[in-house]
Amino acid sequence: MAFIATCVVSLFFWTVVSAITGAEEPWDLASYWTIIYPAALALSVILGAVLRSSQWSAGGIVMLSQIPVVLAISGTSPLLGVGIIYAAVLSIPAITLSWLAGKLRSGKQGRWTSAKK
Repeated sequence: MAFIATCVVSLFFWTVVSAITGAEEPWDLASYWTIIYPAALALSVILGAVLRSSQWSAGGIVMLSQIPVVLAISGTSPLLGVGIIYAAVLSIPAITLSWLAGKLRSGKQGRWTSAKK
């Protein structure tokens, strides 16, 4: 259920970004690096802290959710492959932040490996 909720929240976020800005592709906006991407990173942190397992996936879901929204608004284009790669690369910091937020929330400090043996 948490996975579905994360997907819904992420899709809603990018839909709102596209609706407010009127952009078919959010990464083309001038405010992407100053407002939109930091907001997506913050959303990744929040969702990573909320999830009980696989916290790292929240960051990937948030960033890759741009793709279906772009497809729904502007359709396919020859540069869609580049957009997918772009979203995947930008998901790396989001994955890291959501994973760290989940670790901090669960109180697992000092160990970077699983406590189970």
